[in-house]
Amino acid sequence: MKIKDILTEIERLAPLPLQESFDNAGVQTGDVEREASGVLICLDVTEAVVDEAIEKGCNLIVSHHPLAFKPFKSLTGRTYVERCLIKACKHDLTIYAAHTNLDNACGGVNYRLAERIGLQQVRTLSPQKDALLKLSVFVPEAHAESVRNALFDAGAGQIGKYDSCSFNLTGEGTFRAGEDARPFCGERGKLHREREIRIETILPAFCRSAVTRALLSVHPYEEPAFDLYPLSNTWDRVGSGIIGELSGNEEVRDFLLRIRTLFKADGLRYSDFSGTSVRRVAVCGGSGAFLIPDALAAGADAFITGEAKYNDFYDVEGRMLLVVAGHYETETDTKDLFVDLISKKFPTFAVKISNTESNPVKYL
Repeated sequence: MKIKDILTEIERLAPLPLQESFDNAGVQTGDVEREASGVLICLDVTEAVVDEAIEKGCNLIVSHHPLAFKPFKSLTGRTYVERCLIKACKHDLTIYAAHTNLDNACGGVNYRLAERIGLQQVRTLSPQKDALLKLSVFVPEAHAESVRNALFDAGAGQIGKYDSCSFNLTGEGTFRAGEDARPFCGERGKLHREREIRIETILPAFCRSAVTRALLSVHPYEEPAFDLYPLSNTWDRVGSGIIGELSGNEEVRDFLLRIRTLFKADGLRYSDFSGTSVRRVAVCGGSGAFLIPDALAAGADAFITGEAKYNDFYDVEGRMLLVVAGHYETETDTKDLFVDLISKKFPTFAVKISNTESNPVKYL
């Protein structure tokens, strides 16, 4: 099994185009065509993690946070990032990161956090916008089924929890083939009428190339007629944060104590709250304070994240319980998510969680 086979499985859940514009998810260094000897899972890549991978015979390191956020003009070993990359290259290691693409994915990091907290009826807190296209294509009746299936296999037709979604309208198409044409039906120079089906379906914008290739590969016409329209719909399955409901009201103090225990946090920071209990909860692992307005607009009683600024605690004005549990603490579930994802597809492959403590924040 090659390293790229493992990465393909990760990207099946969390495609790289789902990452935010500031991010650098994906391969950080290394040859993905090499045979995989083992994978070491971590939250952050440090020199100790690289040493651990070498010691355990793992030539692939999968992390949540990218090692290389900024471009390099040189690699001299001046910083820990440069030293990690140099050592990884010397020992033929591949380093890969799934960051905001995994945060934004349906079934990704924040879904894990919601499950751990016990949230039900979960939905994306801030769905992605301008991320969908509609495809309309005209196909002869006898070939409609094969074209539909090819489009679905390439990533089209997913609406919420439903797949293979399309609308189909039967009509009549006309065309006249030119002298240099090679028509599938009809004759050169003569107007032809053909019973056709107009197939409409939806697709993520990042699947455009794959869906177009699939369409052209199975469509019988020499010049298929199709249109792609940008949609202003939000993509509810993909985006930042999760919001859901607890099974019942929970007293504020009991809720805070439970969250501290769940995340193994040395301490919580939290805001004033005018309420006495919590039921609707929003969550975003890591740096999620930018979602405070969305959580308030969604009527959340509490919003749990890893980082927030001083003024953020003022800005909620007691309308919502803002709970800050630590960046590292709210993202440790990522490691188990990676393990489950890889082990399910490759049950006999060596997948190991790093024993190295990589939380840079210490408490006294």
